[in-house]
Amino acid sequence: MGSHRILIVEDDAAIAGAITRILESWGMESRCVRDFRNVLHEFAAYDPHLVLMDITLPFFNGYHWCSEIRKISAVPVLFVSSAAENMNIVMAVDMGGDDFIAKPFDPSVLMAKIRALLRRTYDLGDRVPVIEHRGAVLNLHDGTLLYDGRKTELTRNEFRILQTLLENHGRVVSRETLMTRLWEYDLYVEENTLTVNMTRLRKKLAAVGLRDYIATRVGSGYIIE
Repeated sequence: MGSHRILIVEDDAAIAGAITRILESWGMESRCVRDFRNVLHEFAAYDPHLVLMDITLPFFNGYHWCSEIRKISAVPVLFVSSAAENMNIVMAVDMGGDDFIAKPFDPSVLMAKIRALLRRTYDLGDRVPVIEHRGAVLNLHDGTLLYDGRKTELTRNEFRILQTLLENHGRVVSRETLMTRLWEYDLYVEENTLTVNMTRLRKKLAAVGLRDYIATRVGSGYIIE
């Protein structure tokens, strides 16, 4: 994992420096954002494998920048913040974040989370890079969906929902299974968050001609026939 690039979006120079040293000790490359008005520009220029995102930043907060990044990339985003109230965690996930760690953090816990996200995102092991079903092709590398010649960008959460359902096509997947798949750490997440992501995913599927691709089984969960 030594060649992975990590973008650090943290305006406290001491904390940013500490994170840089931790990453270096694990052989990872990193860059700290300098222009907090143009985080997206620095993100695009660096093309990182993972983003460490503080919530409280100058000009625009971390939620804003995460949602902006999600418009162009499915790169994993790990929120780092001292504001560890449940609502902030829910907001972080809703904005497309993949995980959350509260300050002050233990360096070993930070690295465990970073390495887990990198492993899940880039080490596909023996899995094929795409899943195809009924003409829809889900790209496991970049999180996009191809159907009838049209490519659709999915958020990280939409991608995980669709991937889980496709891997289990023909079988009902419970809401609990999907929640576990989306949030593999002990994050507090309201059930409504899954509903919101499912609604957005269905709209995107319908827009490319895959209306009713995901069916609801009341009281059981969801299924792709």
